[in-house]
Amino acid sequence: MADPKHPGHFTEESRRQIAELCNGGKPPHEIVAEHDLRRSALRRWISAINATGSSRAADSRTPRQERIIEPERENRRLEMEADVLRQAALTFARKQP
Repeated sequence: MADPKHPGHFTEESRRQIAELCNGGKPPHEIVAEHDLRRSALRRWISAINATGSSRAADSRTPRQERIIEPERENRRLEMEADVLRQAALTFARKQP
């Protein structure tokens, strides 16, 4: 069930199957023990899948949450670009005679 390259990471399909087990009546403590995951992760997957059909956080965001997150994401990207340019400027300044 877990991705072999990333132990502990479950694919979307496996998360959906695990949530179906719980929705089908299997006790959560058994599912947690069988699949070696945390109870909080199971609860989060189940609530997200029941609400939106997907366990990904990005799929369960409201439009209002997206409007808040997008400028923050753009700000982080611009800060990274500025850092790269600052480093490049320092490098070029050192190379000048």
